[in-house]
Amino acid sequence: MSPAEPCVRDLGLADYEITWSAMRRFTDDRGPDTRDEIWRVEHPPVFTLGQAGRQEHVLDAGTIPLVQTDRGGQVTYHGPGQAVIYPLLDLRRHGLGPRRLVSLLESTVVDWLATMGIDAAPRADAPGVYVGPAKIAALGLRIRRGFSYHGLAVNVAMDLTPYQRINPCGHAELPVTDLARLGVERSLDTAFAELTHQLLKGLGRR
Repeated sequence: MSPAEPCVRDLGLADYEITWSAMRRFTDDRGPDTRDEIWRVEHPPVFTLGQAGRQEHVLDAGTIPLVQTDRGGQVTYHGPGQAVIYPLLDLRRHGLGPRRLVSLLESTVVDWLATMGIDAAPRADAPGVYVGPAKIAALGLRIRRGFSYHGLAVNVAMDLTPYQRINPCGHAELPVTDLARLGVERSLDTAFAELTHQLLKGLGRR
């Protein structure tokens, strides 16, 4: 199989810091012939703060762990019922720069939601995907030596109350939603499969 065809790996429910360490190790060890991978994972409750993230956007973490990570962006929340997709890609292989990769991930979610009759769009001032004013998907990336890691988090059916403890992505009182609150039932497995199909389709058009 061509190294341009990503291998999809399901990690199940996995600790954020362990997964982050594995992503960095994969990225550091890979070479020009290493096959790309797409990791699909659900994390236990955790707040993550981007490399240049500001602590004041964490209002009250409470008992939920806070991890300072090396992705871009501010603070976000991961928890059960959220589909997290990490595309570990050789950007040159796909003719992508960082901005085009962000656009690809955003359009992956927008196009997926459109198949369910949901009108969504990105915002120029705050990366991610929004249904009206409410954020349904967050993204944060790190590019090292032309390789990407971190990625995309899509709210499927989750407890959204932890978002009240932060300024999501650095925006005070930003509303957050999920697929369930929009009246659409999707299992996490189905959401992963459909989002991955949409992402691979987008990569194939590059």
